Amino acid sequence: MSNRINVKTSNTEQVFWVALGSLSTLGLSIVSAAILSRYLDKAEYGTYKQILYVYTTLLIVFSAGLPRVYAYFLPRYHLNEGKAIVWKISKVLFLAGVLFSVFLFLFSDCIADVLKNEKLAYGLKVFSPMPMLLLPTLGIEGIFSTYKKTLFLAIYNTLSRLLMLIFIVVPVILIKANYVIAIYGWLIASLIIFVMTYFFKGIPFKGVESKAAKLELKEVFAYSIPLVFASFWGIAIKAADEFYISRFFGANVFAEFSNGFIELPLVSMITTSTSVVLMPVFSRVIHENKGVEELVVTWKSVLNKSAMIIYPIVVFFMFFSTEVMVLMYSDVYFESGKYFKINMVLNFFNIIIFFPLMLSLGATKFYSGLHAFIAILAWIGGYLIMIIFNNPISLAIFSVSLSIVKVMIALVYVSKRLNVKVYELFPVFQMLKIILHTCLVMFAVTFCLKMVAIENSLMNLIVAGLLYATLVLMTGRFLKLNYLEFLYPLLNKIKKNG
Repeated sequence: MSNRINVKTSNTEQVFWVALGSLSTLGLSIVSAAILSRYLDKAEYGTYKQILYVYTTLLIVFSAGLPRVYAYFLPRYHLNEGKAIVWKISKVLFLAGVLFSVFLFLFSDCIADVLKNEKLAYGLKVFSPMPMLLLPTLGIEGIFSTYKKTLFLAIYNTLSRLLMLIFIVVPVILIKANYVIAIYGWLIASLIIFVMTYFFKGIPFKGVESKAAKLELKEVFAYSIPLVFASFWGIAIKAADEFYISRFFGANVFAEFSNGFIELPLVSMITTSTSVVLMPVFSRVIHENKGVEELVVTWKSVLNKSAMIIYPIVVFFMFFSTEVMVLMYSDVYFESGKYFKINMVLNFFNIIIFFPLMLSLGATKFYSGLHAFIAILAWIGGYLIMIIFNNPISLAIFSVSLSIVKVMIALVYVSKRLNVKVYELFPVFQMLKIILHTCLVMFAVTFCLKMVAIENSLMNLIVAGLLYATLVLMTGRFLKLNYLEFLYPLLNKIKKNG
């Protein structure tokens, strides 16, 4: 087997498999939450969710950013050296998991006191072995994306989520509707997934003799620790909006805001999947010093394909934001449509996924500093917005504006590091053409719907979606906009294999 990484496999194909795995994960998570919320009473389900909250919050500290280092370091080493790196980092993650587990067990009573839930202490003690089983499973997407084997990632994600669904939900349904039973089931599933992960991690290195890599943990932590601080600042940014809305306007407005001020799952799924695939690609190109031309071409191609997929979806949901919120949450959440529409604007900018490019450049300290700067602005600016305007809509607009500013600052930084002009990094005219085209089609669709006047809201959305998709695909040809271009690499492979 060659010690070189296979770079010929289509990035689009790799993104497809990552996205498919993410979709199955999302679907199974939704099913699990829906079943548990129905079988457990509110106190039991609330305690279960608090355990998840404690785990995900502390995970930022104990994982130390290590799951993200695979995609940065592996492309810079030969395959046999990569094998040694994977097992070295896996051991560190396991040790971090052991410390996490001990911490949860010893401080469970303190955490329960802080969150004012006596049941939580026992729940955390039962849950405490989980981190040492779960932490070594983190970061597997970086391994498979580096070696262009994301099909296995899709299989792994689906299998692991399916195991969790079966072992968590089934005992609750058949044995006893109790959150402790759910945790015991989760422990069994985690043990199976722990073993399964070590099998999957070995797939890219099958038949490869391990060779020691000159990569010290000091170098690994120098890269990863700033990512931990960036995560903390990211939490602070999100918390600012929630705090001010809750503090100034109460529970009712907070409910409307929290339901509406969300990102489309499909959009985040595409951008996250693209990030997973591009990170090792960019890291390899930068490490091998091949110049910026290959990097910029790949970057612009990905942005173009992402805009082709995401922009039409965003435009549709912007036009029907209120209808979607009412359909999801009832007429009571009519106002949520305003927040949903405002947050949709951000999706025109966050397809500029600067994260993999910035981290491939090793700019983790700048990445952390940028989030710190935005977090400070979020808290100070949010307070001023409340004092001056005293309006939740104004705060939502301010929050989206800050996120756009963050993207622009990152883009300027990356352009300077690569010594290229900002406008050279993305196909701005192509992106504007897509927005203009889809908006014009959407105006035509809404006009047609007014003529027909369908009373059923769900049927109205279905008809609108079908008409919109048909018109976008048909008229796009005249503007040389091929919205199905991303499917070509997949179809060509199917034909080739067939």
